[in-house]
Amino acid sequence: MTRPRTTALAESLPATVPFVGPETLERQRGHPFAARLGANESVFGPSQRVLEAIRAAAPEAWMYGDPESHDLRHALAAHLGVASDEVVAGEGIDGLLGYLVRLYAGPGDSVVTSDGAYPTFNYHVAGFGAELTRVPYRDDREDPEALLQAASATGAKLIYLANPDNPMGSWHAAAVIDDMIARLPEGAILVLDEAYVEFAPEDTAPAIDTANPQVVRLRTFSKAHGLAGMRVGYAVGERGVIRGFEKIRNHFGMSRVSQAAALAALADRDWLTHVRAEVAAARDRIAGIARARGLLPLPSATNFVTIDCGRGAEFARALLGELVARDIFVRMPFAAPGNRCIRVSCGRPAELDAFEAALPVALAAAEGG
Repeated sequence: MTRPRTTALAESLPATVPFVGPETLERQRGHPFAARLGANESVFGPSQRVLEAIRAAAPEAWMYGDPESHDLRHALAAHLGVASDEVVAGEGIDGLLGYLVRLYAGPGDSVVTSDGAYPTFNYHVAGFGAELTRVPYRDDREDPEALLQAASATGAKLIYLANPDNPMGSWHAAAVIDDMIARLPEGAILVLDEAYVEFAPEDTAPAIDTANPQVVRLRTFSKAHGLAGMRVGYAVGERGVIRGFEKIRNHFGMSRVSQAAALAALADRDWLTHVRAEVAAARDRIAGIARARGLLPLPSATNFVTIDCGRGAEFARALLGELVARDIFVRMPFAAPGNRCIRVSCGRPAELDAFEAALPVALAAAEGG
Protein backbone atom coordinates (compact mmCIF):
# COMPACT_ATOMS: atom_id res chain seq x y z
CA MET A 1 0.00 0.00 0.00
CA THR A 2 1.42 3.39 -1.02
CA ARG A 3 1.37 6.12 1.60
CA PRO A 4 -0.11 9.41 0.25
CA ARG A 5 2.61 12.01 -0.27
CA THR A 6 2.56 15.37 1.43
CA THR A 7 3.63 18.50 -0.42
CA ALA A 8 7.29 19.18 -1.04
CA LEU A 9 7.12 22.02 1.50
CA ALA A 10 5.65 19.75 4.18
CA GLU A 11 8.25 17.09 3.40
CA SER A 12 11.00 19.64 4.08
CA LEU A 13 9.70 20.57 7.55
CA PRO A 14 10.40 18.82 10.86
CA ALA A 15 7.50 17.37 12.83
CA THR A 16 7.66 19.83 15.69
CA VAL A 17 5.77 22.40 17.72
CA PRO A 18 7.13 25.72 19.01
CA PHE A 19 6.73 24.74 22.67
CA VAL A 20 6.70 21.53 24.69
CA GLY A 21 3.76 21.89 27.07
CA PRO A 22 3.98 21.29 30.81
CA GLU A 23 1.45 18.48 30.42
CA THR A 24 3.89 16.62 28.18
CA LEU A 25 6.63 16.99 30.78
CA GLU A 26 4.27 15.87 33.54
CA ARG A 27 3.41 12.70 31.61
CA GLN A 28 7.11 12.00 31.09
CA ARG A 29 7.83 12.56 34.78
CA GLY A 30 4.78 10.70 36.06
CA HIS A 31 3.52 13.45 38.36
CA PRO A 32 2.39 17.10 38.21
CA PHE A 33 4.44 20.21 38.86
CA ALA A 34 4.15 21.92 42.21
CA ALA A 35 4.46 25.35 40.57
CA ARG A 36 3.45 26.07 36.96
CA LEU A 37 5.61 29.13 36.33
CA GLY A 38 6.63 28.70 32.71
CA ALA A 39 3.60 29.08 30.48
CA ASN A 40 2.92 32.82 30.97
CA GLU A 41 -0.73 32.14 31.67
CA SER A 42 -2.49 34.19 34.31
CA VAL A 43 -2.56 31.95 37.36
CA PHE A 44 -4.93 34.52 38.84
CA GLY A 45 -7.52 33.32 36.36
CA PRO A 46 -10.60 35.09 35.04
CA SER A 47 -12.96 37.10 37.22
CA GLN A 48 -16.11 35.73 38.84
CA ARG A 49 -18.07 37.76 36.31
CA VAL A 50 -16.34 35.86 33.51
CA LEU A 51 -16.89 32.49 35.19
CA GLU A 52 -20.58 33.31 35.47
CA ALA A 53 -20.68 34.13 31.76
CA ILE A 54 -18.97 30.79 30.98
CA ARG A 55 -21.50 28.90 33.08
CA ALA A 56 -24.40 30.72 31.42
CA ALA A 57 -23.04 29.94 27.95
CA ALA A 58 -22.18 26.29 28.67
CA PRO A 59 -25.65 24.83 27.85
CA GLU A 60 -25.29 26.24 24.31
CA ALA A 61 -21.72 24.99 23.83
CA TRP A 62 -23.03 22.33 21.43
CA MET A 63 -23.83 25.04 18.87
CA TYR A 64 -21.33 26.67 16.56
CA GLY A 65 -20.18 30.07 17.67
CA ASP A 66 -21.24 33.18 15.77
CA PRO A 67 -18.90 33.07 12.73
CA GLU A 68 -18.66 36.89 12.75
CA SER A 69 -18.05 37.16 16.52
CA HIS A 70 -20.43 40.10 16.07
CA ASP A 71 -20.97 41.12 19.69
CA LEU A 72 -17.34 40.72 20.67
CA ARG A 73 -16.10 42.52 17.58
CA HIS A 74 -18.41 45.50 18.20
CA ALA A 75 -17.49 45.61 21.90
CA LEU A 76 -13.80 45.62 21.02
CA ALA A 77 -14.33 48.37 18.47
CA ALA A 78 -16.11 50.53 21.04
CA HIS A 79 -13.38 49.84 23.61
CA LEU A 80 -10.60 50.78 21.16
CA GLY A 81 -12.39 53.70 19.51
CA VAL A 82 -12.32 52.16 16.03
CA ALA A 83 -14.93 50.88 13.57
CA SER A 84 -16.15 47.30 13.83
CA ASP A 85 -14.74 46.44 10.39
CA GLU A 86 -11.28 47.46 11.64
CA VAL A 87 -11.21 44.58 14.15
CA VAL A 88 -11.21 40.81 13.66
CA ALA A 89 -11.34 38.19 16.42
CA GLY A 90 -9.56 34.88 16.13
CA GLU A 91 -8.11 31.87 17.91
CA GLY A 92 -5.55 33.72 19.96
CA ILE A 93 -2.61 35.66 18.57
CA ASP A 94 -1.15 32.35 17.42
CA GLY A 95 -4.05 31.78 15.04
CA LEU A 96 -4.06 35.37 13.81
CA LEU A 97 -0.32 35.22 13.10
CA GLY A 98 -0.95 32.21 10.91
CA TYR A 99 -3.64 34.06 8.97
CA LEU A 100 -1.39 37.09 8.48
CA VAL A 101 1.47 34.99 7.14
CA ARG A 102 -0.91 33.11 4.85
CA LEU A 103 -2.28 36.39 3.51
CA TYR A 104 1.01 38.16 2.84
CA ALA A 105 3.99 35.78 2.79
CA GLY A 106 4.11 32.94 0.31
CA PRO A 107 7.00 30.81 -0.96
CA GLY A 108 10.07 32.95 -1.51
CA ASP A 109 8.68 36.08 0.16
CA SER A 110 10.88 37.72 2.77
CA VAL A 111 9.86 38.10 6.42
CA VAL A 112 11.93 39.70 9.20
CA THR A 113 11.95 38.97 12.91
CA SER A 114 14.36 38.99 15.87
CA ASP A 115 16.49 35.95 16.61
CA GLY A 116 14.98 34.45 19.74
CA ALA A 117 11.63 36.27 19.54
CA TYR A 118 8.28 34.47 19.83
CA PRO A 119 8.82 31.24 17.83
CA THR A 120 5.22 30.59 16.78
CA PHE A 121 5.54 33.35 14.19
CA ASN A 122 8.57 31.57 12.71
CA TYR A 123 6.61 28.31 12.73
CA HIS A 124 3.92 29.85 10.51
CA VAL A 125 6.49 31.45 8.21
CA ALA A 126 8.14 28.07 7.65
CA GLY A 127 4.75 26.42 7.15
CA PHE A 128 3.84 28.75 4.31
CA GLY A 129 7.26 28.61 2.69
CA ALA A 130 8.41 32.20 3.20
CA GLU A 131 12.03 33.16 3.82
CA LEU A 132 12.85 34.26 7.37
CA THR A 133 15.57 36.78 8.17
CA ARG A 134 16.56 37.13 11.84
CA VAL A 135 18.33 40.06 13.45
CA PRO A 136 19.91 39.93 16.93
CA TYR A 137 18.56 41.57 20.05
CA ARG A 138 20.35 44.66 21.28
CA ASP A 139 20.68 45.19 25.03
CA ASP A 140 18.11 42.43 25.64
CA ARG A 141 15.51 44.26 23.53
CA GLU A 142 14.28 43.84 20.00
CA ASP A 143 16.16 46.25 17.75
CA PRO A 144 13.80 48.38 15.60
CA GLU A 145 16.65 49.89 13.60
CA ALA A 146 18.09 46.49 12.70
CA LEU A 147 14.64 45.19 11.80
CA LEU A 148 14.07 48.13 9.44
CA GLN A 149 17.47 47.71 7.83
CA ALA A 150 16.90 43.99 7.27
CA ALA A 151 13.43 44.65 5.86
CA SER A 152 14.79 47.22 3.42
CA ALA A 153 17.63 44.93 2.34
CA THR A 154 15.38 41.91 1.74
CA GLY A 155 12.17 43.57 0.52
CA ALA A 156 10.30 42.05 3.45
CA LYS A 157 6.52 41.69 3.32
CA LEU A 158 6.18 41.35 7.12
CA ILE A 159 8.21 42.65 10.08
CA TYR A 160 7.44 41.04 13.43
CA LEU A 161 7.96 42.99 16.65
CA ALA A 162 6.54 42.22 20.09
CA ASN A 163 6.18 45.17 22.44
CA PRO A 164 6.50 44.25 25.31
CA ASP A 165 8.73 41.39 24.27
CA ASN A 166 8.59 37.68 24.98
CA PRO A 167 10.91 36.10 26.12
CA MET A 168 12.97 38.96 27.60
CA GLY A 169 10.16 41.05 29.11
CA SER A 170 11.70 44.25 27.70
CA TRP A 171 9.82 47.02 25.97
CA HIS A 172 10.13 50.18 23.88
CA ALA A 173 8.34 53.47 24.47
CA ALA A 174 5.55 54.44 22.09
CA ALA A 175 7.74 57.12 20.53
CA VAL A 176 10.23 54.48 19.39
CA ILE A 177 7.48 52.42 17.76
CA ASP A 178 5.96 55.51 16.13
CA ASP A 179 9.36 56.37 14.64
CA MET A 180 9.66 52.82 13.33
CA ILE A 181 6.21 53.02 11.75
CA ALA A 182 7.09 56.31 10.06
CA ARG A 183 10.10 54.64 8.41
CA LEU A 184 8.58 51.35 7.30
CA PRO A 185 9.74 50.32 3.82
CA GLU A 186 7.16 50.53 1.06
CA GLY A 187 5.03 47.40 0.93
CA ALA A 188 6.03 46.09 4.36
CA ILE A 189 3.58 45.43 7.20
CA LEU A 190 4.62 45.84 10.83
CA VAL A 191 3.09 42.97 12.81
CA LEU A 192 2.95 44.57 16.26
CA ASP A 193 2.33 41.88 18.87
CA GLU A 194 0.97 43.53 22.02
CA ALA A 195 0.03 40.42 23.98
CA TYR A 196 1.45 41.87 27.22
CA VAL A 197 0.52 45.50 26.75
CA GLU A 198 -1.86 45.58 29.74
CA PHE A 199 1.13 45.06 32.05
CA ALA A 200 3.34 47.73 30.48
CA PRO A 201 3.91 51.38 31.41
CA GLU A 202 1.37 53.85 30.08
CA ASP A 203 3.66 55.23 27.36
CA THR A 204 4.35 51.82 25.76
CA ALA A 205 1.54 51.52 23.19
CA PRO A 206 1.29 54.09 20.37
CA ALA A 207 -2.11 55.53 19.55
CA ILE A 208 -4.06 53.22 17.25
CA ASP A 209 -4.15 54.53 13.68
CA THR A 210 -6.38 52.38 11.49
CA ALA A 211 -5.79 54.63 8.48
CA ASN A 212 -2.31 53.12 8.06
CA PRO A 213 -2.42 49.83 6.09
CA GLN A 214 1.17 49.05 7.06
CA VAL A 215 0.47 48.27 10.72
CA VAL A 216 -1.51 45.39 12.24
CA ARG A 217 -1.86 45.36 16.03
CA LEU A 218 -2.41 42.00 17.77
CA ARG A 219 -3.80 41.64 21.29
CA THR A 220 -5.16 38.81 23.39
CA PHE A 221 -7.39 37.72 26.27
CA SER A 222 -4.85 35.03 27.22
CA LYS A 223 -2.69 37.08 29.57
CA ALA A 224 -4.19 39.85 31.72
CA HIS A 225 -7.76 38.57 31.30
CA GLY A 226 -6.90 35.00 32.31
CA LEU A 227 -8.41 33.23 29.29
CA ALA A 228 -5.40 31.45 27.76
CA GLY A 229 -7.32 28.20 27.30
CA MET A 230 -10.25 29.95 25.63
CA ARG A 231 -8.06 31.02 22.66
CA VAL A 232 -9.34 34.53 22.04
CA GLY A 233 -7.25 37.18 20.32
CA TYR A 234 -7.92 40.08 18.01
CA ALA A 235 -6.26 42.09 15.28
CA VAL A 236 -6.77 45.82 14.70
CA GLY A 237 -5.87 47.55 11.47
CA GLU A 238 -6.94 49.33 8.30
CA ARG A 239 -10.30 47.98 7.11
CA GLY A 240 -8.95 46.68 3.81
CA VAL A 241 -6.28 44.69 5.61
CA ILE A 242 -8.78 43.39 8.15
CA ARG A 243 -11.18 42.42 5.34
CA GLY A 244 -8.45 40.15 4.02
CA PHE A 245 -8.81 37.88 7.05
CA GLU A 246 -12.35 37.03 5.91
CA LYS A 247 -10.91 35.28 2.85
CA ILE A 248 -8.94 32.68 4.73
CA ARG A 249 -9.81 32.55 8.44
CA ASN A 250 -11.64 29.68 10.14
CA HIS A 251 -15.05 31.32 10.55
CA PHE A 252 -16.11 28.78 13.17
CA GLY A 253 -12.85 28.84 15.10
CA MET A 254 -14.32 30.85 17.98
CA SER A 255 -16.73 28.96 20.24
CA ARG A 256 -19.84 30.48 21.79
CA VAL A 257 -18.36 30.00 25.24
CA SER A 258 -15.07 31.75 24.39
CA GLN A 259 -16.92 34.68 22.83
CA ALA A 260 -19.13 35.06 25.91
CA ALA A 261 -16.12 34.83 28.23
CA ALA A 262 -14.19 37.47 26.30
CA LEU A 263 -17.16 39.85 26.30
CA ALA A 264 -17.47 39.55 30.07
CA ALA A 265 -13.72 39.97 30.55
CA LEU A 266 -13.61 43.11 28.44
CA ALA A 267 -16.35 44.65 30.57
CA ASP A 268 -14.74 43.79 33.92
CA ARG A 269 -12.18 46.56 34.28
CA ASP A 270 -11.96 46.13 38.05
CA TRP A 271 -10.60 42.61 37.64
CA LEU A 272 -8.02 43.83 35.15
CA THR A 273 -6.86 46.40 37.71
CA HIS A 274 -6.66 43.64 40.34
CA VAL A 275 -4.59 41.34 38.10
CA ARG A 276 -2.19 44.15 37.21
CA ALA A 277 -1.56 44.73 40.89
CA GLU A 278 -1.03 41.00 41.55
CA VAL A 279 1.41 40.77 38.65
CA ALA A 280 3.36 43.82 39.80
CA ALA A 281 3.68 42.35 43.30
CA ALA A 282 4.74 38.96 41.89
CA ARG A 283 7.36 40.57 39.64
CA ASP A 284 8.85 42.31 42.67
CA ARG A 285 8.84 39.02 44.63
CA ILE A 286 10.52 37.05 41.80
CA ALA A 287 13.13 39.79 41.41
CA GLY A 288 13.86 39.69 45.14
CA ILE A 289 14.20 35.90 45.14
CA ALA A 290 16.64 36.11 42.23
CA ARG A 291 18.78 38.85 43.78
CA ALA A 292 18.98 36.99 47.08
CA ARG A 293 20.75 34.17 45.21
CA GLY A 294 23.11 36.38 43.25
CA LEU A 295 21.10 36.34 40.01
CA LEU A 296 20.06 39.41 38.02
CA PRO A 297 16.34 39.97 37.26
CA LEU A 298 15.83 41.95 34.07
CA PRO A 299 13.30 44.82 34.00
CA SER A 300 9.91 43.47 32.88
CA ALA A 301 6.74 44.94 31.43
CA THR A 302 5.05 41.53 31.22
CA ASN A 303 3.60 38.86 33.52
CA PHE A 304 6.98 37.14 33.87
CA VAL A 305 10.52 37.99 34.92
CA THR A 306 13.53 36.91 32.90
CA ILE A 307 16.48 36.17 35.17
CA ASP A 308 20.08 36.49 34.01
CA CYS A 309 21.94 33.48 35.43
CA GLY A 310 25.24 35.12 34.58
CA ARG A 311 27.13 32.05 33.38
CA GLY A 312 26.03 31.28 29.82
CA ALA A 313 23.53 28.98 28.18
CA GLU A 314 24.90 25.70 29.52
CA PHE A 315 24.51 26.78 33.13
CA ALA A 316 21.05 28.30 32.51
CA ARG A 317 19.92 25.03 30.90
CA ALA A 318 21.28 23.05 33.82
CA LEU A 319 19.49 25.30 36.32
CA LEU A 320 16.25 24.97 34.43
CA GLY A 321 16.61 21.19 34.48
CA GLU A 322 17.28 21.17 38.21
CA LEU A 323 14.20 23.33 38.86
CA VAL A 324 12.05 21.02 36.74
CA ALA A 325 13.44 18.06 38.67
CA ARG A 326 12.18 19.78 41.82
CA ASP A 327 8.67 20.23 40.39
CA ILE A 328 9.08 23.89 39.34
CA PHE A 329 8.07 24.43 35.71
CA VAL A 330 9.93 27.37 34.14
CA ARG A 331 11.30 28.05 30.67
CA MET A 332 14.33 29.73 29.13
CA PRO A 333 14.86 31.83 25.98
CA PHE A 334 15.98 29.84 22.95
CA ALA A 335 18.64 32.06 21.35
CA ALA A 336 21.83 33.79 22.44
CA PRO A 337 22.38 36.00 24.30
CA GLY A 338 18.98 35.49 25.96
CA ASN A 339 19.70 31.82 26.58
CA ARG A 340 21.91 32.80 29.52
CA CYS A 341 18.57 33.37 31.31
CA ILE A 342 15.60 31.52 32.73
CA ARG A 343 12.07 32.94 32.57
CA VAL A 344 9.66 32.75 35.52
CA SER A 345 5.96 33.57 35.20
CA CYS A 346 4.19 35.54 37.90
CA GLY A 347 2.51 33.24 40.40
CA ARG A 348 0.51 33.24 43.58
CA PRO A 349 2.35 33.37 46.92
CA ALA A 350 2.35 29.58 47.42
CA GLU A 351 3.86 28.99 43.97
CA LEU A 352 6.52 31.62 44.52
CA ASP A 353 7.23 30.09 47.94
CA ALA A 354 7.91 26.78 46.17
CA PHE A 355 10.19 28.52 43.66
CA GLU A 356 12.06 30.31 46.44
CA ALA A 357 12.60 27.05 48.31
CA ALA A 358 13.75 25.14 45.23
CA LEU A 359 16.07 27.77 43.74
CA PRO A 360 19.06 27.51 46.13
CA VAL A 361 19.02 23.69 45.94
CA ALA A 362 18.72 23.81 42.13
CA LEU A 363 21.55 26.34 41.93
CA ALA A 364 23.82 24.16 44.05
CA ALA A 365 23.03 21.13 41.90
CA ALA A 366 23.63 23.06 38.67
CA GLU A 367 26.93 24.38 40.00
CA GLY A 368 28.00 20.92 41.11
CA GLY A 369 27.09 19.51 37.67
